[in-house]
Amino acid sequence: MGIKILQQSKSQKQKAQAYVFFAKAADMGNMKAMEKMADALLFGNFGMQNITAAIQLYESLAKEGSYKAQNALGFLSSYGIGMEYNQAKALIYYTFGSAGGSMMSQMILGYRYLSGINVLQNCEVALNHYKKVADYIADKLEKSEGIPVEKVRLTERPENLSSNSEILDWDIYQYYKFLAERGDVQIQVSLGQLHLIGRKGLDQDYYKALYYFLKAAKAGSANAMAFIGKMYLEGNAAAPQNNATAFKYFSMAASKGNAIGLHGLGLLYFYGKGVPVNYAEALKYFQKAAEKGWPNAQFQLGFMYYSGSGVWKDYKLAFKYFYLASQSGQPLAIYYLAEMYATGTGVLRSCRTAVEKRLRFLKKRRCIQWHFSFGIELPFKDIHLARRLYDMAAQTSPDAHIPVFFALMKLETMHLLQDILFFNFTMRWKWMKLDNTLGPYWDLFVIGLIVAVLVFLLRNRYG
Repeated sequence: MGIKILQQSKSQKQKAQAYVFFAKAADMGNMKAMEKMADALLFGNFGMQNITAAIQLYESLAKEGSYKAQNALGFLSSYGIGMEYNQAKALIYYTFGSAGGSMMSQMILGYRYLSGINVLQNCEVALNHYKKVADYIADKLEKSEGIPVEKVRLTERPENLSSNSEILDWDIYQYYKFLAERGDVQIQVSLGQLHLIGRKGLDQDYYKALYYFLKAAKAGSANAMAFIGKMYLEGNAAAPQNNATAFKYFSMAASKGNAIGLHGLGLLYFYGKGVPVNYAEALKYFQKAAEKGWPNAQFQLGFMYYSGSGVWKDYKLAFKYFYLASQSGQPLAIYYLAEMYATGTGVLRSCRTAVEKRLRFLKKRRCIQWHFSFGIELPFKDIHLARRLYDMAAQTSPDAHIPVFFALMKLETMHLLQDILFFNFTMRWKWMKLDNTLGPYWDLFVIGLIVAVLVFLLRNRYG
């Protein structure tokens, strides 16, 4: 109940209500609810931060076999947050977490073995850890992705006043809605895409998506025809799964030379959806779509040659098409390239290249809070921990002294300004985003501040 409310919540009040349910379920011994409450205590959701209580709850969960708790304890031990700084203990927690099924622990261990952090550097062990995560994600992707939606291109129009925004302003949405009703086919297709996948602040609405696609298809839009085919192929509330209808609309789009329509027909023949399995026809349509630069068709060609589906196995051709698709960011193509480099299939085996490809695949899927699990970014800001890590960097290498000095100056300046803001002089200062304001120019700001102070002191002394 709590998870459902949390997923559907749009306000802080609804989210708070979800945590009330979590607390009740946790009191009854529900492990998932206890994990949610431990996370809330650690990260301070809704002002309830208590790291000591979170650690106690994680330790209790770890004894019950919770891999999420093992992973959290590993992280806290590795940084000395609320508990003793102990890398050996952190490694044990991560190992137990990965054995229990934690993809995040697998990622962290992969990074540690790749970089030699508190373990002997070993590319092969790192490759094995990353493989488990990549296999898990690829399996889900192959089962659910189908025909990916093209990138929405509403922002290309000069009338769009919020091209850099992730959320489409309500007045701009109304303007586009007006244009769509007046018969602007490009806008109809774009609005259909936005509603189909729920982008730019618009809720996923299959009925509205189908409405706009049908209007655009009636006006002759091949893209709209292809997207209607996609909707009927996958099935949803507005367009129940129907292979015959999907074939009809894919055929209409393909007759206009549309790459998505050609690829859709290829998929129908390849998997035998509504038509008999026919690899020759599938190959023909995939080739036509691939020639038009459609990366998903390039991937399918690569997969046919890789697996020998309807054609002789040809790893050189498989590599060629996987590489072409990967250049456009097709995730499964990147996954199979990594497999080829890892096993030396069709290419010279390279552990390092295989790891790089797997990392790119996982990053493409924004896998498991990427920056945190890759070891680059902490999930929350801790100024005291930052000071400690800067000191460790300075002690490790003499070359780090000057960069650490400037970084500490930035940190202390930010801390001071945040303390000033705490007193809330004005609402404008209260909401000011300091990191965004200074951004990458913080070092210039510090240098300028030092110069200004020196000039002021020299003028007082000699003036």
